[in-house]
Amino acid sequence: MYKKINMIKKIGFTLFLLSTANLFAQKSIQLFDGKTFKGLEGDTITTWRIENGNLIGGNLSQTIPHNEFISTTESYDNFRLRLRFKLTGTDGFINSGVQFHSQRIKDPSYEMIGYQADLGDYFWGCLYDESRRKKVIAHADTMLIKKVLHPNEWNDYEVVCINGHIRIWLNGEKTVDYIEPDPTIPQSGKIAFQIHGGGKAEITLKNIMLTPLPSSN
Repeated sequence: MYKKINMIKKIGFTLFLLSTANLFAQKSIQLFDGKTFKGLEGDTITTWRIENGNLIGGNLSQTIPHNEFISTTESYDNFRLRLRFKLTGTDGFINSGVQFHSQRIKDPSYEMIGYQADLGDYFWGCLYDESRRKKVIAHADTMLIKKVLHPNEWNDYEVVCINGHIRIWLNGEKTVDYIEPDPTIPQSGKIAFQIHGGGKAEITLKNIMLTPLPSSN
């Protein structure tokens, strides 16, 4: 009887540890506090600014000369990322994106390498490989995009990454379900937000929340 009670206690304690670890892993992190650039780094002099609690990149009056990114100072591996965005523009290539599992490169120093949940005409909801394979590696259904996208208005974006399994949702509809076939591709890195060069455009972001996930999810 004593051995059985002791075993039950051990099982109960193990389950408690597992549930506690899972709760800890599910705790969300605010990547942008709406007031400061704390935890972020990028060109906050001419490209990125904070207005009315929103993170804004680019401008509508001058053509952006090249890609610019504002990134987290921390790296993340398995996670669920949720945010709201609004992409607007008046001329040229109007495009943005959410980088993840990414790093800055030295040449050119303003670029990043890694996955990108793309934003912009012909790229909405797609998975692009920035500065590496330099192509869309998972396409979104264009008919689905037409149904769910709110052009020039607020939209919800969600990215989930677990051990090379990448999924993207636009306004609650899944646009990408991709499994990375190349084991050499890093599955950890910084998260960043891009404003693409070549257009008079602005990306506005808010409610940027990241939830770390255990590798078993």
